[in-house]
Amino acid sequence: MSGFAGFPPAVFAWFEGLEADNSREYVERTRDVLDGPVRGQMELLLDALAGDEFGQQIKLFRQHRDLRFSRDKSPYKTRTYGLVSSPEQGYYAELSARGLYAGTGFYRPEREQLARFRDAVLDDATGAELEALVADARAAGLEVEGATLRSAPRGVPRDHPRVALLRHTSLIVGRRLPPGARGIGREAAMGHLANTWRAASPVLRWVDRTVGRLASG
Repeated sequence: MSGFAGFPPAVFAWFEGLEADNSREYVERTRDVLDGPVRGQMELLLDALAGDEFGQQIKLFRQHRDLRFSRDKSPYKTRTYGLVSSPEQGYYAELSARGLYAGTGFYRPEREQLARFRDAVLDDATGAELEALVADARAAGLEVEGATLRSAPRGVPRDHPRVALLRHTSLIVGRRLPPGARGIGREAAMGHLANTWRAASPVLRWVDRTVGRLASG
């Protein structure tokens, strides 16, 4: 493969098959699809977007699941995902039966980082800034997601004006492009990732400035 060519319908059919039969037998029987149109093309997509704007480093995560501490013993992840990053920023891409997802933010922060995030949200200046950035992201068609507490963090009033943000223990901003009848073509995939990452970048810069650079996983 000389360059990213897009994701044909066979890619999304492969993920649907993996969800129905998460077994070594299925993966080995369809190894040509996994190694080529799925993982091979995903790596080429990340490589095509690596550069000065998003970062020079790419990382494609392994398809095998870590079963050591999991009750779920299914051996394979039902999504293929990776990062384009630099020491200052990181952008996430994910391929699954549901389509192509692009996003950024913070995930699984250390305790000290989560404390800095909450302090920054509680601060009237930086908290109001994040609130405005999140509103801008939603207005641009992005979804704001992430794990949250059921209630306000300890010591925070439940009626705090930014309690919805304070409940977050991770904060992800992004959106998904569903596959069409012909899958997802080259230009559509590259445009989706680049435009989503650009729209989410203000939130990422806020996180880097107030929380600090998080490990890429």
